Parts: sequence; structure tokens; C-alpha cells
Amino acid sequence: MIRFTVGLRIWLVSMVACATIVAFVFLRMDVTTALYFWNTDRPLSPLNRAFGARVILSAEAAAIIVMVLARLVRGHIPVFGKTLVIACLASMCAYVINDQLLKAFCGVPNPTEVMHGAEHSFNLWMGPENSSFPSGHMALAGAFAGVFMRLHKVSIWPFAALLLTAAGLLLVGDWHFPSDIIAGAFLGTSAGILAGEAWAAHSAR
Repeated sequence: MIRFTVGLRIWLVSMVACATIVAFVFLRMDVTTALYFWNTDRPLSPLNRAFGARVILSAEAAAIIVMVLARLVRGHIPVFGKTLVIACLASMCAYVINDQLLKAFCGVPNPTEVMHGAEHSFNLWMGPENSSFPSGHMALAGAFAGVFMRLHKVSIWPFAALLLTAAGLLLVGDWHFPSDIIAGAFLGTSAGILAGEAWAAHSAR
């Protein structure tokens, strides 16, 4: 109980800090950064097809099915397999909540729309599916990484490096504003760590 309380306090402080940073970046840096990286040729566009949300979600669903079949055939799956299933489920849930609820609620136009004249602002409950804030890819990736970071401490730095790489590509590729990326990463990582903590508590019983 004490550990949970301390963890909750740390998360609340982190959330306030993240919200403050996101607000500052949204107001002061988003449009300037988008203008700096804006490129009508979009040289990184092939990555959108290779690592689109549908592709990643399909891969996660396939991984879950493989682990379930392994469990049925062999009677058990290794610790890594269990972690993989939890990570995939957390990632899928975070993505759906982000894209179907949070994006619709925030209604922030994406960089392409802003570069063509849309106002960079919140339009509450008016967001289409391609709204920008928070980043769905960072929510998806952050949740997956968060589970491994919580359950396998050795993976913290490798996954942190991968998340930073993904953030950089989303920014340079004109897909997201910096505030989208920060908010999506915090949302996803929080969901992943929570899922990992819940699984750790369940396994300890």
C-alpha cells in the first residue's frame, strides 16, 4: 500500500510537470518547429506505410495469437511471452483510447492542415480521426515499452532510445507537433507501466 501511494504521488507530480511542458510547447514551439521541418516532398512518407498504425496493430494481434496457440499446444509460455502479450494488449488499448476518445476530445489539427491555413488550437469534441493531439503512434509505442520497462529493468535504456528515435521521426516527418509527441509518450508509457505493475502484483500472489 505504501509503495502504491508513493508511486501514485510520483505519477501525479510527473503528470503536472508533463502538462506544464506540453502547454508551453503547444503555445511557443509547435508551429515554429513544424515550419522548420516542413517539406512538401515528404521524403519519409514510405515509413508511414511500413509503420502505420494498422500494420503495428496487426503485428501485435498476430503476436498475441501466436502466444495463445503456444499456450494451448505446450501448456505454458515463457516469461518473455507473457510480457509480450501484456505489452501488446496495453499498446492496443492505449491506442484505441487515444484515437477514439482523446483525439476527438482535443480536436487539434495536424501539421499538414496547419501548414495549409488551419488554426493551431483545441476544438473540443470536434476532432476528426486524423487529429494531431496526442500522438497515437507514441501512445501505442509508449504503452508497449512501458510494460517491458516495468517488468524487465534491463530494457529501460534500449526502449528509451527507441522511443526517442520514434519521436524524432514523427517530428521530422511532419506527422506531429512536439506537444503531440510528448503527450502521447506520457499517456502510453503511463498505461504500459500501470499494466506491468498490475501484472507484477498478480504474479506475486
